[in-house]
Amino acid sequence: MVKFSKELEAQLIPEWKEAFVNYWQLKKQIKKIKLSQKPHQPQQVLDREFGLSVFDPIRSLANNISNKLFHSNTITEIIQVRRKSMGDGDEEVYETELVQLFSEEDEILNERRRKPNAGVLPRSWSSSPRNSGFSDSASESNDQTSADSQTDEIIAALEKNGVNFINSATRSKTKKGKPKMAMRIDIPATTPTRTISAVTSMLWEDLVNNPKKEGAGDFINRKKIQCAEKMIRGAFVELYRGLGLLKTYSSLNMVAFTKILKKFDKVSNQQASSSYLKVVKRSHFISSDKVVRLMDDVESIFTKHFANNDRKKTMKFLRPQRQRESHMVTFFVGLFTGCFVSLFSVYAILAHLSGIFRPNSERSYVETVYPIFSVFALLSLHLFMYGCNLFLWKGTRINYNFIFEFQPSTSLKYRDAFLIGTTFMTSVVAAMVIHLLLRASGFSPNHVDAIPGILLLIFIFVLICPFDIFYRPTRYCFIRIIRNIVCSPFYKVLMVDFFMADQLTSQIPLMRHMESTTCYFLAGSFKTHRYETCNSGRLYRELAYVISFLPYYWRAMQCARRWFDESDPNHLANMGKYVSAMVAAGARITYARQENHLWLGLVLVTSVFATVYQLYWDFVKDWGLLNSKSKNLWLRDDLILKNKSVYYMSIALNVVLRIAWVETVMGFRFNNMVESRMLDFFLASLEVIRRGHWNFYRLENEHLNNVGKFRAVKAVPLPFRETDSDG
Repeated sequence: MVKFSKELEAQLIPEWKEAFVNYWQLKKQIKKIKLSQKPHQPQQVLDREFGLSVFDPIRSLANNISNKLFHSNTITEIIQVRRKSMGDGDEEVYETELVQLFSEEDEILNERRRKPNAGVLPRSWSSSPRNSGFSDSASESNDQTSADSQTDEIIAALEKNGVNFINSATRSKTKKGKPKMAMRIDIPATTPTRTISAVTSMLWEDLVNNPKKEGAGDFINRKKIQCAEKMIRGAFVELYRGLGLLKTYSSLNMVAFTKILKKFDKVSNQQASSSYLKVVKRSHFISSDKVVRLMDDVESIFTKHFANNDRKKTMKFLRPQRQRESHMVTFFVGLFTGCFVSLFSVYAILAHLSGIFRPNSERSYVETVYPIFSVFALLSLHLFMYGCNLFLWKGTRINYNFIFEFQPSTSLKYRDAFLIGTTFMTSVVAAMVIHLLLRASGFSPNHVDAIPGILLLIFIFVLICPFDIFYRPTRYCFIRIIRNIVCSPFYKVLMVDFFMADQLTSQIPLMRHMESTTCYFLAGSFKTHRYETCNSGRLYRELAYVISFLPYYWRAMQCARRWFDESDPNHLANMGKYVSAMVAAGARITYARQENHLWLGLVLVTSVFATVYQLYWDFVKDWGLLNSKSKNLWLRDDLILKNKSVYYMSIALNVVLRIAWVETVMGFRFNNMVESRMLDFFLASLEVIRRGHWNFYRLENEHLNNVGKFRAVKAVPLPFRETDSDG
């Protein structure tokens, strides 16, 4: 049987943690009371050393009867509960006080008696609008169900003009009209009231301004109708999920009260919980049936407008079944991992026997193989780190789907990320083995050296493949995010957009390798083996500057757009971080071509300044650490990981990896090109590992504190979490 403390921890909603009963702290207090009673136990043992008597059961029964007769009036007064108003009377607070001692000799309990245990119940047990809780959450949800009338008005108007709105659900499955970015509703703004307002303004011009035209239904943009239906349907689904969380919140707190009071009665040997439980049961979060009624209303509205009066279909939307994890994914992850290890071992043996990595080996192999295979290796490493992030976020119950606005049904799980990464690396190493075998067999280098290019084309085709295979929702989401990043100033910046742009700043070596590979194949160097075209050409050198600047430029433009939208000067400060990184990157590239003391000094100054700037932003802004006033020394008040030393070690590790990243362009020189390329790849891999390490703490801080202000909450935080695990 699972202990309630573990069950509570598994179902507790982290966003509402402060409003829940602190069950673990109360258990500690009861344990202290129990320990304070231990000095009396030896005396009881001494009393029984003379042996047991046949009259003991009778004596015990008489004592119980006398206690019930003479102490029944005082039992309920052990815990007194008082209700009072705070401030101007708009907030009700319950105070509890222990008025009877359990160990008169114990100084700690004497102090507790003189110093009442005043517990202010959270907003869930009050009616104050100042704190977010059950009452306002239910009230806001009640306001949102008024959207039913607005929904009826819109649907009636559409049907009056010849538009069958209900049947468009079938068409949306095939056409899948996507809303434009300008129509996007900020989380958790996908509530019926605000969504209906957005839909009304979206359809107003086509619907209201053309009421008398025949065929107005044809005049209205069909894509807009599908978009409107999708937005409203999603809003009701989110509302229903939020109401379910409120219901869970109520039941968990009630069970926690009941169990902790039972423990209290057991330790104190008195029935002292009845008076407290009476007050708890009269509290709004238990006595109110508003949440249940609202859930019934949402079900009826959804059944009427979106399910053709089919309740079973409604429940599929509102209460989707948890997807079971397929063991086939785990099997293929293990299979491809084993294949990768085996193929890499074969490649290492063949490379050693053929001597291609010796100092006097031909240059063509390194120029051909290294850039293209490094692209896939760094990409696979990044996918592996992302899979580790997903695993840790799930284990620590960080709601990444909610933060990134992912659909839980189509978002990648950590097993999926591992499967994609292992598939990539197995394919790449297999291509490297085939490439090496064909070269050793005497095939024409012009044909053999085209293998890396063919592999790249295959992966590009898989990325843009229109068929619903190979994680199409994830692939198309990735393409859409890249589009938003490239056009940063012209699209509203979402959490997932800036997060992906930060990943790109750690993949500048990958982008440089893609530049080399593209030049290599487009210029025909794989046929002529003239590598000077892609190494010393003027256009190539200018593109190197552009590629080194691009990720930082995109992030700077995102910060500028957010400052324009929100007028928050912190975004300008964040933009300055990326501008300093651009200056440092330009100085390092120039120094690599013009090695003199002037440029060396500029590189040192700009790199040190940019690195210190980035470290400060990492620790203080992105991770929320280094808070001198925090109850956790130089960390922050709220921590998900219980072991604080992990945070200190992560700070040190981030500093080391940041410095290692600066060293990628600080002047290691090798006569052997192979050693130089391997060092570049090693340092680029360290930066990818650093970024994966940064990702966990960045999302932890966002989950706890909403530091990015992407979840603009009006009054009541409804996190709309997925409470069911997917493992």
